[in-house]
Amino acid sequence: MHDDSALQSVDFYTSHEALILPYEQALTRQDSLTGDWYDCSAHLLWIGDRTRQLDGAHVNFLRGVSNPLGLKVGPTMDVDELRRLVDVLNPDNLPGRLTLIARMGHERISELLPPLVEALRDDGRRELWICDPMHGNTFVASGGQKTRRFDDVLSETSQFFLLHQALGTWPGGLHVELTGDDVTECLGGGSRLDEADLHFNYTSICDPRLNATQSLDLAFHVAEYLQRYSSPIGDKSL
Repeated sequence: MHDDSALQSVDFYTSHEALILPYEQALTRQDSLTGDWYDCSAHLLWIGDRTRQLDGAHVNFLRGVSNPLGLKVGPTMDVDELRRLVDVLNPDNLPGRLTLIARMGHERISELLPPLVEALRDDGRRELWICDPMHGNTFVASGGQKTRRFDDVLSETSQFFLLHQALGTWPGGLHVELTGDDVTECLGGGSRLDEADLHFNYTSICDPRLNATQSLDLAFHVAEYLQRYSSPIGDKSL
């Protein structure tokens, strides 16, 4: 009999920002076999761009658990601070331990991210770089809603691929807020939403998300970027 179990199940992993430390501490357990500590609230926990202080409680807590970790890398991060954070969170340079989540904004990513990527590349570090094209492109619309422009999200994503191609490093993934619902929270894309449309179905209580149409639009563009990334470095016509 053909074994189709792989088609009947899926591996599902969870991740969130470890922001509320009493909650995270309450769900932390010690492995009885290895003695290692794990935060059981999620598989991967990340440190936000506002809580990445080297002497802060969030960095100190997460350095002590054995989960895979993420670190948001925003526009105020410099090379020295990044190196020190990487040394603290991944002292053994283990692949898979630390994922760096760049969130620079579409206007500044090509200026700010390359020196950081180059420094870790030249240091022989094994951290994974992924792109968060959402948080650096948030603004408040005239009606008071937080929103993002699809074109800005797409621009930061394409620049992320291009600069990794130019540096000979790998774009490891995307960190995107989206939903399959037909919400009206982000502008543009295939939905062609403008600011006057935001009030129709704005349901997020936190950050604006790409709707189903915009999400598929982004996915098709990323598929093109992945194909072009395998072309020679000199071909930068995204």
